[in-house]
Formats: sequence, C-alpha cells, structure tokens
Amino acid sequence: MKSFAAARKDELRHRMDHFKAALKLNGVKLTHQRMMIFQEVAESEEHPNAESVHRAARKKLPMVSLDTVYRTLWMLQDFGLINNLGGRDRVRFDGNMMPHHHFVCNECGLMRDFHSKELDQLKIPKEVRNWGHGKTVHIEVKGICIACSKKSMVKSRKESQQ
Repeated sequence: MKSFAAARKDELRHRMDHFKAALKLNGVKLTHQRMMIFQEVAESEEHPNAESVHRAARKKLPMVSLDTVYRTLWMLQDFGLINNLGGRDRVRFDGNMMPHHHFVCNECGLMRDFHSKELDQLKIPKEVRNWGHGKTVHIEVKGICIACSKKSMVKSRKESQQ
C-alpha cells in the first residue's frame, strides 16, 4: 500500500497532466504563469482565494498580476479543472476534482476536504427539478474547528477567572 505522501504526489502529478491536456484540448498556450497558478491551487489543501494564490505565485513570479490570477482561475474553472466555492463575493478555489465534501469552520474559515461513502450515496432530491437539472451532490459541514474550539475554551477560562 502506498504511503499518504506517495499517493498525494501521484494525485498532484495526475492533476498537472490533466491540466496540460485540458489547455491543449482548448487551444490555450501553456505558460509558466498559468502552470504556477494552477499548481498553487492543485497543491493546496486550504482552498485558497485568488489573493492567496496571487501572494504565493508572486514568490516565484514577482511580476504576476492579481488580474492575471483571477482570469486564469476563472479559465481553469471553465475548463473543469478547479471548482469555485462560495460564489463571486468571497470565492475560494478547489483543485481536487474527485468527489468529496467539505468541513468549514464558522469562526476562522478553515476549509478541509473529507470523503464519506455514506454521503456519496445521497441522491439529488426530486424537488431540485423545480430549478434545473442537478448533476452532483456536495455536502458542506459547518462547525467549529479544533483550533478555534481550543481558543474559545482558553478565552472562557480566562473570563471566568477574572
């Protein structure tokens, strides 16, 4: 059985190969900027927003603009290489295109992928037909992450001691 690190490396290699093939299929030139921007999302477990991708990409490509990052991210979404999470006002991007779900912390915004065979088996409710044709089910579990829970407990203790 492969180690987690080896499996992750294989998955990232697969994502990069798929990225290159999708650009070629769509007649889009593979540039170093596009590759770096996609790589930042594909390698991240944080579901970064465009500003985070821009900051990370600038470490390697100091001249890349935020506009280029946004245009590239929307193009990647149009090609089915990434998903956007949260709408246009506070959008984050996810390079994991395999079926999965998300845990989101209501306090700090931490977002993590998780897999669940039980949730994967959920059927799209018939009522969805009132609005259109559903293709996939994605569950977002919202709550408080462990780090925020610990901070809250420490804060509560300090307040009770005063």
